[in-house]
Amino acid sequence: MPRTTTTSTRTTSTRRTLATGAALAAAISLTVGAPHAGAAPTASTATAGSTATAATAVPMNYAVNVAGANRGQTLKAERAVTAAGGTVVQSWAEIGVVVAQSADPAFAERLRADKAVESVGATRTAAVTSTDPTWGVSDPLRPGEPGRRDARTLAERADRSQDVETATTAVPDPREGEQWDLRAIGADAAHQVTDGSRDVLVAVLDSGIEGDHPDLAPNVDAAASASCLSGVPDSSYAAWQPTTSDHGTHVAGTIAAARNGVGIVGVAPGVRMSAVKVVNDDGFIFAEAAICGFMHAAATGADITNNSYYIDPWQFWCDDDADQRAVKTAVQRAVEHTRAKGIANVAAAGNSNVDLANKTVDTSSPNDSTPVSRPIGNDCLDIPAEIDGVVTVASTDASGARSSFSNYGDGVIDVAAPGRSILSTTLRGGYGLKSGTSMASPHAAGVLALMKSAHPELSGAQLVERLEQQATDVPCPATAQQCTGTAERNGFFGEGLVDAAAAVR
Repeated sequence: MPRTTTTSTRTTSTRRTLATGAALAAAISLTVGAPHAGAAPTASTATAGSTATAATAVPMNYAVNVAGANRGQTLKAERAVTAAGGTVVQSWAEIGVVVAQSADPAFAERLRADKAVESVGATRTAAVTSTDPTWGVSDPLRPGEPGRRDARTLAERADRSQDVETATTAVPDPREGEQWDLRAIGADAAHQVTDGSRDVLVAVLDSGIEGDHPDLAPNVDAAASASCLSGVPDSSYAAWQPTTSDHGTHVAGTIAAARNGVGIVGVAPGVRMSAVKVVNDDGFIFAEAAICGFMHAAATGADITNNSYYIDPWQFWCDDDADQRAVKTAVQRAVEHTRAKGIANVAAAGNSNVDLANKTVDTSSPNDSTPVSRPIGNDCLDIPAEIDGVVTVASTDASGARSSFSNYGDGVIDVAAPGRSILSTTLRGGYGLKSGTSMASPHAAGVLALMKSAHPELSGAQLVERLEQQATDVPCPATAQQCTGTAERNGFFGEGLVDAAAAVR
């Protein structure tokens, strides 16, 4: 899964959505970078983590946090954006966040002086390019206004994560017997009680879901699906289809591949899924897309979101940098909005074999320009995985051990789930094996979907509490000195291995 950050870092396992080359690498990697001032870089972009001033200014995107989450204050902030030389891409008055674009290097500094604005942060360190869905947004889409952006396709990219999250072609025939992961978490026993309810909707924030895959089509809710690449929901079918990555399709199969006599079976094969595309064709998940994804999930009635990625370009987002702090705040507001709507959010812990409870350095961020090495502390967060209330999922293998690539951390990891050599759906109606915490997270999301099906009265917070209470305790290995904590909760497995059978009781 993607993401990295520190003073300007980010990664959640190898980077991105653990879905495409760059995005997938994010899910497994962790990066670090130096702080930046927030001014837009120019054509001759400078240091990673810092903004440059040069002859020719280039477009940059910004998260603008309003000093008051209401429509009136948000309108004031929108006017301030325009006055400061920017364009409003999207406004979320419910959370007091405006996404803006400007090519003016002084835009952020000028906007920070406005009383309607609490904070402003550039969402990336490299300029927005002409191939970016957010390029030149002079006539932005509004929510619910579909079909005006064409999906772009690029050649299939090689997965930089090598062994982790790389698909291995498999013969597309009934293969439930090969799904060791379902047996490991008791999903086979849970299915004797229920396959899940059609009333339950899981929003898959990822690289899109192949809508006509024979194992997924019965459970993909096209009406609730959208692309959020521009920061504005686009519900046209082509917009949310996969282009350069099968990551989201693989994740979706683990959650809810249908029980239809074809291929495999998901953890919750009877529930619905929405495809919420947040990974662009280069594999990046920028904040504007992730914020849009959470907001769209809430607007379409999702019960659970799965987030197998980290937000680029920082593996870890740090408060001592104005840009990173503002972007982190905007994402936190979006996540809190979903929680207020009763949604349970699940995220991959990341594939960098990093102790998230004892961060010291980030060397991989920013990943959209030139990574730099920077010291970081535990106040620098991998987002969304380390946002309060989000279920952070580590990966295990078929033996029950922690996967060697999985991030860990006492007090950070909430639960564990199978994430190595997971058989699931891939593009063009195929099936394949992938490894990564991106593969572990959807198992937890599927268990929550079964739990919500069996206990529809439970809120998102109650679902999360119950998920952790019911998890099977897994003690630290005797030889693993880096694993700290108790048998009931520790840095490798959190509260333990998720239990699907217990979830439906």
